[in-house]
Amino acid sequence: MSQTNLDLAVIGSGPGGYVAAIRAAQLGMKTAIIEREHLGGICLNWGCIPTKALLRTSELYQAMRRAPEFGLAADNVRFDIAAVVERSRKVAERLSNGVGYLMRKNKIEVIKGTARLAGEGRMAVTGAGGEALHDIAAKHIIVATGARARTLPGLEPDGRLIWTYREAMVPPSFPKSLLIVGSGAIGIEFASFYHSLGAKVTVVEVLDRILPVEDAEISGLARKAFARQGIVVHTETHVERLISDADSVSARLRKRDGDIEEITASRAILAIGITGNVEGIGLEEQGVRIDKGHIVVDEWCRTGVPGLYAIGDVVGPPWLAHKASHEGIICAEKIAGVEGVHPLDKTNIPGCTYSSPQIASVGLTEEAALTAGHELKIGRFPYLANGKAIALGETEGMVKTIFDAKSGALLGAHLIGAEATELIQGFAIARTLETTEAELMATIFPHPTLSEMMGESVLDAYGRALHI
Repeated sequence: MSQTNLDLAVIGSGPGGYVAAIRAAQLGMKTAIIEREHLGGICLNWGCIPTKALLRTSELYQAMRRAPEFGLAADNVRFDIAAVVERSRKVAERLSNGVGYLMRKNKIEVIKGTARLAGEGRMAVTGAGGEALHDIAAKHIIVATGARARTLPGLEPDGRLIWTYREAMVPPSFPKSLLIVGSGAIGIEFASFYHSLGAKVTVVEVLDRILPVEDAEISGLARKAFARQGIVVHTETHVERLISDADSVSARLRKRDGDIEEITASRAILAIGITGNVEGIGLEEQGVRIDKGHIVVDEWCRTGVPGLYAIGDVVGPPWLAHKASHEGIICAEKIAGVEGVHPLDKTNIPGCTYSSPQIASVGLTEEAALTAGHELKIGRFPYLANGKAIALGETEGMVKTIFDAKSGALLGAHLIGAEATELIQGFAIARTLETTEAELMATIFPHPTLSEMMGESVLDAYGRALHI
């Protein structure tokens, strides 16, 4: 068994862990990363990246079916689900290999195995069979072990007919119908992918609206858009049980008023949240506090145990790759003593759902802003009034901006429509720079672009919109 002495050891190589390791190496720390599976973690291998590859296929499929609108002919459009899945896996593999290159470039040692904390800056790394591989001593340790799909009694995946996100990304055959339990970003993205390729999709949500973390108005527009496409949505509905038979799944649904409905689908996807990977690491033995399946940390990602930190999904919501990466940078810089480091402001983290239509947001929702006591000015601008959107044939959607009426501060921005996930970064930058309405109004947006809607929405909040 080999021994390694380090300045920093990172457990987990997802977007939080590998970014923290790179930043630490840039700052001169001798760094290693311990990974039991594939470099890049869930995001690159079983989450963010492969799902976007799948969604790109469904997006192109729908565009080809609309070919006559654009003067084109694309007869007998069809897809091969095996080839669709193969492409997504190749994309994931390419990105995972890219992380390996970054580790080599930054002289970060990659240790394959499972790490367990042993106290006083020490870790034991074992192989798949439990054999001892490494004894690691590190001045600082970052836990970035990520999270996994959450399950509930009566709603357990079987890997065959009842899927988690993993099985949903590699279907052996294409299901004719699909029941999706949960309407957060994961559930809605899978609903969009499978429906776009022809499956009959039903989404069940226990809360009163889909995409519950989004602004209520945007959530309502999304539900209407999905309903027009043919996706069936049940809100305020509880899935009491799922029962698998030979080649289908039966679900018992209980509505808020007590009514019971039984539905059957070819497959079911559980998208009811995630829980942190906190087991088997030795956290509680070291005195680390665990709350509701996540590690409790302070604003600098410190666990309260000297030299032990945690970042990313394992520390709780929002469960986003870019949030994990930013925490990794903050944590590494704080460890290195970099001056001027600021804690993470979660209200400046953009959220994106890559469905059709796309949904994106940053900052406070209208409800949250009112609850916080702000007097508001709200602007809205529809896609159907934008020249580029009309030229693209993408006229469904809206840009909504929320300002503090007294200070002009941009409190939040909420988008639904084509390329919303690309547009949102403009508002994220504005939030970071503490931009006011005056500065946004003075910004020149290029024509013709979808970004013009961002400027028009700001103008509309102050009664100055030009094109509606």
